[in-house]
Amino acid sequence: MPVDLSIKNAPDDVVQRLRRRAERNRRSLQGELLAILEEAVRPERSLSPGELLAEVRRLGVGTPAEAAGIVRADRDRG
Repeated sequence: MPVDLSIKNAPDDVVQRLRRRAERNRRSLQGELLAILEEAVRPERSLSPGELLAEVRRLGVGTPAEAAGIVRADRDRG
């Protein structure tokens, strides 16, 4: 069942930016606000194993095996 929501005392500059955004997206202000809310609560998509590995590499995160190799190489040096 739909529920009415209300935001009180919204700053004028925020309302103006929302109106411009709604206009760019060819929506009413109410339609734009609903789209923003839907996006905010949309479940996050799970990453595939390949996507997860790519993200880990992008972040420069090492695995325990890589860390062990680094420590071993450092010990071998001296």
